[in-house]
Amino acid sequence: MGRLRNLLLGPQRAVVVLSVTQILCWGMLIYPPVLTMPHVAAAHGWSLAFCMAGFSLGLVTSGVMAPIVGGLIDRHGGNIVMSSGALAGALGLALLATADQRPIYLASWLLIGAAMASTLYDPAFTTLARLFGTSARRQIIFVTFAGGFASTVGWPATQILLEHVGWRGTYLCFAAVMACVIAPLHGFALPRTAAVAVTPLPAAVNPIVVPDPLMQPEGWPFVLLAAAFALYAFILSGVTSNLLAMLQRGGISAATVVTLGAMFGPAQVAARLVDFLLAGRTHPLWIARGAITLMALSFAMLALVGISVPVAALFCVAFGAANGVMTIARGALPLLMFGPVGYGRVIGRIARPALFVQALAPFVVASAVERLSDPVVIAFGLAGTVVALGCFLAIRPPRVATRR
Repeated sequence: MGRLRNLLLGPQRAVVVLSVTQILCWGMLIYPPVLTMPHVAAAHGWSLAFCMAGFSLGLVTSGVMAPIVGGLIDRHGGNIVMSSGALAGALGLALLATADQRPIYLASWLLIGAAMASTLYDPAFTTLARLFGTSARRQIIFVTFAGGFASTVGWPATQILLEHVGWRGTYLCFAAVMACVIAPLHGFALPRTAAVAVTPLPAAVNPIVVPDPLMQPEGWPFVLLAAAFALYAFILSGVTSNLLAMLQRGGISAATVVTLGAMFGPAQVAARLVDFLLAGRTHPLWIARGAITLMALSFAMLALVGISVPVAALFCVAFGAANGVMTIARGALPLLMFGPVGYGRVIGRIARPALFVQALAPFVVASAVERLSDPVVIAFGLAGTVVALGCFLAIRPPRVATRR
């Protein structure tokens, strides 16, 4: 009973609140465009490329604002910033549903981009770091574990709404949820004070861990970390936006391709669950190295063996599992390397280039496929993972000295 009371009324309720809002925010801000944009384009007589450019504009806006939002959460907490972001998202989604002119349509994506910057993983990680300090890794893992179900909720919900209320009604429903559910949860349910530190066990029972001084978020360690996560974001965005079409061109039927693509989500969640159970036993830098290595091996398998149903299934499972734990590493590794003080601005600086390349990747990869070939693009994906792995290997993790 005491645990339940602490979960609902104590600082740990932040995990419950953010788990719910991450599912909703990802499910309404990130996943719907692949389903809604063809309807938007048809309704306005615009090209699909222009409509998707609005989504890219939102991602770029999110990247520009990420360090600013992180710094604001560092100073004022997630309550004010994340609730304001949800209200901006509600306004942007409502404007998107009613916009008939191109400038207004693009302006709606600027607001939605501001909501992305202030309601998705990075602000959630910053809020948890502010509440729990360097011990926030387990809370970060649990929130990302819950967030892994966003596509499971977001795509079916979007499709149902499209069938019953159309694309305008869909975005108006999303706006209502942002304003009436997510904003109040962020504004009133998130804790405002830091959690009380747990008293350590006696030395005879639990060894005392004394970390070296934290690294400064500057110089080559920071550059390598930002570059590695940016390469990872580019590969992830390029693959997820073009993989299904590439598999179909490889001779796999459309129905089978959809089934294979559906393996990505469960593999992602399963990997996060394993990391959740092992939290604290493995340095997040080694987790990032392992995840990138798994990505590299999956690309190598696809390049050397060729596209077939078994190979494509293994690729989707491996890639999904790697992405599942890389999301955790993106939150936990900067926290361990640079500490909780100023964490929001640090993670925002890391997120900025990653979001920029994430916005460009679908178009770059699609253009490369048109001008080159699928095998060449797969080879470039393998090369990118090798470079990202090299960046992670070049980072020297902070040593931890254990004494009794």
